[in-house]
Formats: sequence, structure tokens, C-alpha cells
Amino acid sequence: MPTLYFAEGLPYVLVNVISVTLFKRLGMPNGELALYTSLLYLPWVIKPLWSPLVDVLRTKRWWILSMQALLAAALLFLSLSVPSRSYALMLTLFYLTAFASATHDIAADGFYMLALDAHRQSLFVGIRSTFYRIATVFGQGLLVVIAGLLETRLCDIPRAWELTLLSCSVLLFVFFLWHQMALPVVENRREAQAGKGALRDIGRSVSTFFRKPGIWVAMLFLLLFRLPEALSVKMLTPFLLDPVSEGGLGLSTTDSGLVYGTVGVIALTVGGILGGMAAARFGLKKCLWPMALSLALPCSVYLYMALFQPSSLWVVYLCVAADQLGYGFGFTAYMLYMIYFSDGEFKTSHYALCTAFMALSMMLPGMVAGYLQEKLGYTGFFVLVMLFCLATVAVTFMIKVDPEYGKKENR
Repeated sequence: MPTLYFAEGLPYVLVNVISVTLFKRLGMPNGELALYTSLLYLPWVIKPLWSPLVDVLRTKRWWILSMQALLAAALLFLSLSVPSRSYALMLTLFYLTAFASATHDIAADGFYMLALDAHRQSLFVGIRSTFYRIATVFGQGLLVVIAGLLETRLCDIPRAWELTLLSCSVLLFVFFLWHQMALPVVENRREAQAGKGALRDIGRSVSTFFRKPGIWVAMLFLLLFRLPEALSVKMLTPFLLDPVSEGGLGLSTTDSGLVYGTVGVIALTVGGILGGMAAARFGLKKCLWPMALSLALPCSVYLYMALFQPSSLWVVYLCVAADQLGYGFGFTAYMLYMIYFSDGEFKTSHYALCTAFMALSMMLPGMVAGYLQEKLGYTGFFVLVMLFCLATVAVTFMIKVDPEYGKKENR
């Protein structure tokens, strides 16, 4: 399970986070960068469309191994394409990686539920999330730092990123070989028949989702609750890397990896843990407003940095850590609401549809974020981000939650 969920997290980070740094270092303008990398979310938006096929065709183990082999091959060709600076070819390979990664997510989560009984699912849930986070730190932090060090040592940005992506390809191929030996065979004909039943029920599960009480308010919440973060996230790496003369902070690739990919991810994880503890103690309803405000308001640190452009790296560390800590705490409300809204018949399918809206909520704002930043500059852009905190407040006011939901039951 640790290596399976590390292998699940790494391609997602490569596609949705590291691609931003890569294209920025290769000279892609911010408008195009945000548009094209936001569209890479698409496979996670539409993966419910083919998730029943993963249930019906072959086994989850087969899909896991096949996708890991495909990911290793796609990253190999992606690494070889970097020196050409062909954005079209690189984006095509990133899309292939994204579809393989989204399919791997479906298979890995299904395998987790089949291979472990209820007790061991509870036992391993912390381990799987921890190793997914470790993959995030490894990707956003260590890999970007390595790429930055190679840029300095080789004085060749494309070559540095070619070697970095090549190392990812080798790592995923090692996981493929390891999982061929380590993953048990747990599926049988009974589960295959269950999968066929799931395929027959897919139409009914979708139709019942859109007939749920409060569906339109729920959709607005899923799309708008994270709007400030969705707008800003694609511009954070360019903001850190762009020179001071262009309104950025002028950090190196290595420093950017340490700030956003290491300190930021650790703070995000701590915030998520604190959010889970608070929700378990007080319930979602009582935590909803504190979590909404903690998600939206810390975005002000980027406006502060855009205005004053601090030269001290420690100030940047503290600002990014504060934002990510608040985001991690606030995101707990978002995740719990998805589980709450999905409860009932077809809860698995309905939760998958909620995650599709979650991905869409990041994709659509990200597509225009770069063009807005180019038009407004970094200071104007982060002022706009703060104004969109009103969207978070509005949708939080609209939703209704059972006051007892999430509280620990007294026995």
C-alpha cells in the first residue's frame, strides 16, 4: 500500500504541478502556461465516464500494472521531448500521462477496497494518505530542487529537466516491477459479475445524483468554494520565479521547490490533520465557517508579497506556510461535504461525480488565471483573488449540513 499510493501521487503531481514549473523555465508565457496546464485536469474531471470499464474489463491489478508501465513509457518519451522545446509534443505526452494517472487512481482505489477487509482499510487509511503526501513532497519539493541544482550545474535548463523526468520514468518502472511481484491476486469471477452490474447501473447512478435535494446549491459549493485558491494556484510558481522587475520574487528553481513544494506541502498536511481533528470534535457544521475563512483569507499573504516583494527567504517561507496551513484546514470542510452529500444509494458513484466537480473547480479558473495576471500584473491579480473570497463566503452561507454530522458518537 505505501508504494502503491506513492505511485498514485507522483504522476498527479508531475502533471498538475511540476508541468507549471517546467513550462515556466522553458519560457512559456503565463497566459498560455495557465491555460494549457489547467486543461491537464480534464482526465480527472471526466474519469467517472470510464471508471465502470475498469470494473468490468480485466482486474484492478491488471489495470494498475498496465498504467504504471504506460506512465513509465510516457515519462520516458516526455523527457526525450524536452530538448526540442516542442510545446505541442510535450503537452500531448502530458495528456497521455494524465489519462494513465487518472485510470491508475480508479484501479488503485478499487484494489484497496478489494484487497483489504474493513478493519485493515481503517488501519491503512492513514498510511495511504501519508505516502500520497510523501509523493507530493517528493515531486513538488525534491524533484524541483534537483532540477534547479542541475540547471545550475549544467547551465542547460532543457537538459536538467530531461534528466529529472527521466529519473521519474525509471522510478515508475521500478514500481511496476515491484508491484508485479508484491500485489496479491484478490479478484475472482464474483467481483467481475459485480462489475457488470455496476456498469448497468451507471446511468441510474448519474440520474439520481442530479435529482438529489439541493443539487444546484451543492454544485455551486463544489465549483466556487475554492475559487480564490483555484485562481491563484497556477500563478504561484510563476510569481516565485519571475524577476523582481516583472513583479515576481526572483527565486531560483531550487528555492521555489523548497518554498512551495516542501515547506508549503508540509504546512498543507499539518492543516489537513488539524482540520480532521476539529471536525471530529465539533462536527462539520460548527467548523464550516472557520474552515471557509481559513481557506480564503490567507491568500492575502500573496498580495502582501506582491506589494512589498520581500527579499528575505524566511518571510516567503512563513507566508507560503501560513497560506497552505489555512488551505489544508479549510479544505477539510470541502472533503467532508462531498462525503456528506454523496451519502445514500450509489454513494461511491456519487462521490466520484463530486470529485469530478472538484477537478472542474480547479480547471476552469486556472484556464484564465494567466491571462488575468498578464493583464493586471501580480498586484492587481492578487487583489482580484481577494475579491473572489466573497464567492467562498456566499456558497458557505447557502449550504445546509446536519449539525451532528462528523461528530464522534458518544458510547
